[in-house]
Amino acid sequence: MRVSRLYTPAPLVTGKLIELDDDNGHYVRTVLRLKKDAPIILFNGHGGEYLCTVAEVSRKSVLINIEQWHDRSVESPLQVSLGLGISRGDRMDLTVQKAVELGVNHITPLLTERCVVQFKGEKKPQRWLHWQKIVQHAAEQSGRTILPALLEVESLPHWVGKQQGLKVFLDPYAETTLMELEPEVMKDCPEHSRRVTLLTGPEGGFSSQERDAAKASGFIPVRLGARILRTETASLAALAAVQMLWGDFGGVTDLGIESRQ
Repeated sequence: MRVSRLYTPAPLVTGKLIELDDDNGHYVRTVLRLKKDAPIILFNGHGGEYLCTVAEVSRKSVLINIEQWHDRSVESPLQVSLGLGISRGDRMDLTVQKAVELGVNHITPLLTERCVVQFKGEKKPQRWLHWQKIVQHAAEQSGRTILPALLEVESLPHWVGKQQGLKVFLDPYAETTLMELEPEVMKDCPEHSRRVTLLTGPEGGFSSQERDAAKASGFIPVRLGARILRTETASLAALAAVQMLWGDFGGVTDLGIESRQ
């Protein structure tokens, strides 16, 4: 039987009874329509998950019995940070969602010169909270027990100077491909501490000044084949490629879980 799986920021302790927050309570009550004693899995993004049962469902609250700790992880040995040039609406949402499914560890939305999205007033915190919800739901769906970090919106020049590991930025005009890289930084690292930082641009790509700033900070320009890819396609193709080259692509696990879509 497939068991529904929910993220909660609440502390989780075996043997305790907790009340779900309003969003999760509404989801359990009106979407899943779970009844008393129904099984459910909770995780709080710090590793592992808890096998639980529904203790009570009412119009005012949903109570959950936390019954058993399950030390399970589906994390890749490759640590991937993604600097993501902010794109419009559904494109950005799709990229954030699929990046989580593909095993990204850190996502930083980046303001770039050719970014067409404008943040005025409360728009920036509102968009960040919207993307954070997408991260949470994607972690539920993909079976992850460590919640990827969605960092604050930054400018590209400020962000590039702080990155570590193998640093790559996607450039359709570059001469080097990922397969041609021979990263010494990978060879010298234990498998569990391998780190890749990917930088992808918005719809209009990078300006020449941004490309120069990235290269000055140690980023290697890399192309993904002969075709020019849309921003959301390029980000996800690159994530899949680095997981194949240095990460955990190569095995299939039946997680036996179900989550909100």
